[in-house]
Amino acid sequence: MTDQKTESQKIEALCEKARAEIQSLRPYQPGKPIDELAREFGLNADDIVKLASNENPIGPSKKAIAAMEVEARELTRYPDGNGFDLKQVLSNKLSEKLAAGSVEVNPENITIGNGSSDILDFIVKCFVAQNDEVVFSQHAFAIYGLVTKIQGGLCKVVPAKNYAHDLGAMAAAITDKTRLVFVTNPNNPTGTWLTQTEVADFMAKVPSDVVVVLDEAYFEYVNEADYCNGLTLFVQYPNLVVTRTFSKAYGLASLRVGYGISSPELADLMNRVRPPFNVNSFALAAAVATLSDADYVAESKAVNDAGMKYLTQSFDELGLPFIPSVGNFISFEIPQQGSAAKLISASEVDQKLLAVGVIIRPIANYEMPNHLRVSIGTQTENETFINALTKILVDANS
Repeated sequence: MTDQKTESQKIEALCEKARAEIQSLRPYQPGKPIDELAREFGLNADDIVKLASNENPIGPSKKAIAAMEVEARELTRYPDGNGFDLKQVLSNKLSEKLAAGSVEVNPENITIGNGSSDILDFIVKCFVAQNDEVVFSQHAFAIYGLVTKIQGGLCKVVPAKNYAHDLGAMAAAITDKTRLVFVTNPNNPTGTWLTQTEVADFMAKVPSDVVVVLDEAYFEYVNEADYCNGLTLFVQYPNLVVTRTFSKAYGLASLRVGYGISSPELADLMNRVRPPFNVNSFALAAAVATLSDADYVAESKAVNDAGMKYLTQSFDELGLPFIPSVGNFISFEIPQQGSAAKLISASEVDQKLLAVGVIIRPIANYEMPNHLRVSIGTQTENETFINALTKILVDANS
């Protein structure tokens, strides 16, 4: 019998064979790229300010660039699939910082990923099957739901408390069907954070057969003395995985390199699902080099501290509520009611900023339709953003 279907009907029929979990998903939406905005609005790419993706605004470490130049001579070779050098340097550096607490991070505790999102994916693949539950907070990183649904897991989203994790409610939400809990500290996109006592108390309530992933992608920016360092807990709790990244304070976002710290047993499981050579040679070399560049990390933090102070002061002057943040970003509100209400919506503000070459992040998909998130940039970039925002609000309310 001759197949009379058109080509479009054939491809539609083929796609219908894909797993139902995949068909129901929407791809993760990153911040709008500079080149795309330039094409869309006819702007000069050099004049565009991108403050949408929590990137490091000061450029990469010179040591990282030098290391990549050396690595370029070996382009025909596969990278070290086990990341030996990076694990050794990380082991030494992290153990040195934890020495006062007599905690060591050994190479066998470390899993290397193509960004820390790789580690999130690995641990879900290891533990989550059809209809298993994964607990995480409202307003938490969108990737948690995405990797859970891909595995056929069920997302159990616990309402936030003042835009922050309600750890008590999250502990209470755990059932015998729960396999995994995601905790983000600081949280993206809200910037809220958890103390050492809060996380330790939470871990004491979690059953030992439920994995807790403590996502610390922004921990280098935190100044608060009682902020929880997850590495002080992972030895006591073998069900804890701490994830970190080189994309933010270390300025290597385009190279995609992150890592997880866990018991050797959990690391072994994750390595079973980790693709071969998942971190490229440039990323490995640049990460090792940047770990030795304390001045670069200190400068990244200093620029962030100054930028955060400037933006929060500016929001106060504009009468815009914001969520206090300890990351390299801050979420602010365009009020729609009350004495501070603006005659313009958050989505309209976002579109008007795009039109003048300023890219920030709408976060309506995080159930925050009246908020926008802006990354901390250089002082010039921050001022460009505030000047554009001020003009938009003045024009809307004049």
